[in-house]
Amino acid sequence: MSSLMIFLCLAVSQSNSNDQAPRNARRPQNDSEARFWLENMVWRHRLSLAEIGAATGWSDAETTAMMARLNILRDNAPPLDANGPLLVLPYPGGRHPRIGFLDGAVQPQRETKFSVFTPWDKNSYVVADVPEAIWVEIDGVRELLYLAHTHIPTMWTRLETELPPQEWRRAEDGALVAKRVLPNQVAFQVTVRSEPKAVRMEMQISNGSDKMLKGLVVQNCVMFKGAPEFALQTNDNKIFRDPYVACRSSHNPRWVISAWEKCRRVWGNELCPCMHSDPQFPDCAPGEVQRLRGWLSFYEGADLESELRRIEETGWRR
Repeated sequence: MSSLMIFLCLAVSQSNSNDQAPRNARRPQNDSEARFWLENMVWRHRLSLAEIGAATGWSDAETTAMMARLNILRDNAPPLDANGPLLVLPYPGGRHPRIGFLDGAVQPQRETKFSVFTPWDKNSYVVADVPEAIWVEIDGVRELLYLAHTHIPTMWTRLETELPPQEWRRAEDGALVAKRVLPNQVAFQVTVRSEPKAVRMEMQISNGSDKMLKGLVVQNCVMFKGAPEFALQTNDNKIFRDPYVACRSSHNPRWVISAWEKCRRVWGNELCPCMHSDPQFPDCAPGEVQRLRGWLSFYEGADLESELRRIEETGWRR
């Protein structure tokens, strides 16, 4: 593992679960937004009052009053459709998505993170961070173009330029879309679409600058804190089959599987714990757009290799 990768992902922390500072909170601006986020936080992610406060900036009394007014109580969550698409929601923040090495992900931003709930447990979910980081070479200089938390300097912190917080956009067809235009007019966009058996992802980068972008290496992370059966702090429960990476449940023949095309490296961080299929965009000239496709699914069964072959036969890279 490179020293930069270790520095990015493997720094020890003593932070507690409610460690997002108030400046990382996103206060809902109207009842519609308050309803969406409370349903997300109370019914699905089951956040505590303190965690909801860390995510929204509300006091416990404000949260309790809003829950009562909108009739969003912990015991009245609607059931999930067992035959529908996998439940995918923006990760609300308020609770750190990692178990360990929290100093490697200080102030995690929710605008790149989404939760995918397991098909066998309505309260169990993995968190995908897409992208966690993007590296780029511009004029021969290696830069950290984007980082979804605070830890090591990016090219923007070095230039004393602060990136404003953003949110996922919920498209009419049910997809989640996140787009960020960086100060140099380089933009990246992530689209997440859920199906009954899988989540398909697409990431694109658009070069609106006048510089050639090379070495566009992306870190895409899948974290297991919200799915305890996958959250052992070890890599012994993971299988690496470039571009596929899979994590095995501790007590059932169940798997979480992820992959990205043009994969550069598959690996796992045992202490987060998390797993990565990290791709690299082709070089991107001024005015060009490059795209990558990704996959995330669950599998329950004893023959993982057959399942990987089945996934490959879906043609997800196309």
